[in-house]
Order: sequence, then structure tokens, then C-alpha cells
Amino acid sequence: MAVDTATIDEARILELTEELLEKHPPKSLSVVDFLGAQFDMGLAWVHFPVGHGGLAANPKHQRVVNERLAAAGAPFSMPRNPIGHGMCGPTVVEWGSEDQKKRYLRPLFTGEEVWCQLFSEPGSGSDFAGLSSKGVKDGDEWVVNGQKVWTTLAHLSRWGLLVVRTDAEQVKHQGLTAFVVDMHAPTVEVRPLRQMTGEAEFNEVYFTDTRIPAAEMLGNPGDGWRVSLTTLMHERVSIGGSIPQRGSGTIAHAVKTWRGLEESQKDGATKDELMKLWIRAELLRLTNIRANQNRKMGSPGPEGSIGKMESANLNKDIYSFTMNVMGAEAMLYGSYEMVRPETAMGFDNLQKAFLRSRANSIEGGTTEVMKNILGERILGLPGDVRVDRELPWSKVPRN
Repeated sequence: MAVDTATIDEARILELTEELLEKHPPKSLSVVDFLGAQFDMGLAWVHFPVGHGGLAANPKHQRVVNERLAAAGAPFSMPRNPIGHGMCGPTVVEWGSEDQKKRYLRPLFTGEEVWCQLFSEPGSGSDFAGLSSKGVKDGDEWVVNGQKVWTTLAHLSRWGLLVVRTDAEQVKHQGLTAFVVDMHAPTVEVRPLRQMTGEAEFNEVYFTDTRIPAAEMLGNPGDGWRVSLTTLMHERVSIGGSIPQRGSGTIAHAVKTWRGLEESQKDGATKDELMKLWIRAELLRLTNIRANQNRKMGSPGPEGSIGKMESANLNKDIYSFTMNVMGAEAMLYGSYEMVRPETAMGFDNLQKAFLRSRANSIEGGTTEVMKNILGERILGLPGDVRVDRELPWSKVPRN
């Protein structure tokens, strides 16, 4: 469908959304077929290029699409493929070749092909640039060996966004290269990591002489750090940058739990604690609105770290509050049977939400890392001590 991008404004976006709903009624189509039609009309990510799920429009117009489709009961692609939708898709569109964009973006959006992100390693979690998984060029391929950890939904993934070290003689940030890797390759092994929820949404992944075509590189050799920053900035916005309606989201769980109490249990001190949490949730929501307005086109900036850090702290505090209000009932979790979930979004009960929220201050960059980013890049404070900044990676002492 030919669309004049010069005329794309909010009214035109809404017009196209109504056309999508009229021509492709969501209740009469499969989820995949509807999402495919949404992608083809450029309404998947409106700020993406034409032909790749977008209309080259201002990203703020995506809100119009999402709100109208939600009101019509249309499916949303994020729950089917949260890592792909929120992190890998934006990275592919910024760093991928035309062939990669054409091959990967549509099935990523429809959820036909789930993606994972292969960054963290046992010896380099917060120090991502210190990773040791190695890629060696061999003709038109790269041979990869190494281990990744905490890989969400790797057990369901068709493709992975992988960063490995391809030049050990460069300083650690400059010797990295990013690839799209086939998670179904026989040399890729995925093992579950069971969490305290009983689930294993996380995994560890082993690469043993895994061959990746050179055409699956994102960017050029040595661009891995820059590619990963694109992914991480989108990850932090994806985790902590949501803009729910006032009073909705996690704070709604606390309010609902409070309202379910007997009147004799609603003491003033507990109500005061609830109101403080509600105010924090509203401040976070307003902060994310401001940050979203500032992002404009291109990759998110460090503002995403504000929302990510506070949402992690707030989620933990909210679910701790709900457990305290629930009293002894909070201990009735249910079965701890190991399950490999089909999605990383949503919770069956508040007890699981409480346990899972403990990970919020680790995933997507620890709270301590977020504080360093905010202090250095936003407040202009002196940088943390980095004794290995100028050393080739091969010369950096490691355990």
C-alpha cells in the first residue's frame, strides 16, 4: 500500500488505523494474520521506515494506533515476543542490512519468530563490555564459542541478538561485534535457569563452534558496543518507560488489595503508606511522559535509565506492601513446579509478582549501574574509577 509520508500526522494515522480495522476485523482473523496486516500498513512501529512496519512518522503517533486497537479488542504483539518487540526489532532496523530488515521484522512483530538477547555472561554481567565469548572469522563465516546467561525466553527463540569479542587486542569496548544467531543451530545449547517463582523464563546458552554467516553481522566488525547501546537504551525504556493510565499498572494491585480489606484492618498508617506509593507511581508516570516527549526520533537517551531505575524500586516496594497487607495469605504461593513459560509478561497471582519483582533491579542493568549512568551522563559527576579503560582486553586481569 502506497502512503504519502509527507501527509502523515495524527489524523492520518487514525484514519489508517480505522482502515486496518475495517479491512481486517480482529475478531475474524488469527492473531498472526491481524498483526501481519498491521505491519503491512505501517502501523507496527509508525516511526520505522516505510516497508519495514512503519511510515517514517513521529513515534508519538504510535499511541494513537495502540489506543484505538486496544479499544477494538485487537491483539497486541508485545506479549508474544517482548524481547523482540521492545529491543531486538529497533536494533535490527537501526543496524541491520536491507535484507535483514526484510527477513526478520515482520515475523518478529507477528510473534511467529521469537527473539532473545544474548549479552550477559557468568563473568561479565554489569560489566557487559568485559564479555569473553569469542568470534573468529573463517572465510564467509564467524565461528563463535562461549556462554551467555540470564537469557529470557531463549527456550522459545528462533533468533538471538548476540554480541561476542572479535578482537582481543582492542580495548574492551572496541573489540565487540554483534550478530543475528540461529537459536535452532545444533551447536547452540539452551539450559533452563529455575527462578524462585518456580519458573524458568531465564536460560543459560552455550555456543560450541557455532557458525554464523558474515551477512548476519549487525553493523561492522567492532560496532558491537554501539549496537548493544541501542538495544540497552530500548530495553530500559521497554522495562521502565511505560505510560499507563493514572492509577493503573502495578499500583492498581496495591489499591485493589487495600480495598479488599475489612474496614477494621484499614489503619491510618497503612493508608498513608499506600498513598505515598500512589504518589511515586504518578510521579514516575509523569516523568516517563516527559522523557517520551524528549526522545523524538532515533535511539532513546539516558532518560530511559531514570524510569528503569525508579520502576524497579517502585515495583519492589509496591509488592512488598501488598504482601504485608495480605498477611499470612501472602505465604500461600501454590505450586513451585518448574515451568518453562510461554511469555515473560503477566502474573497469575500477587505472590508471584512479589517474587518476580526482585529481578527488576537486576535485569536491563542493575540499579547501581543506572545510578552511575545518571550521575555521569545527566548530572555530569566525575566518572567511576576504570583502571582498564586504556588496556587491550587481552591484558585485563580476570579471574
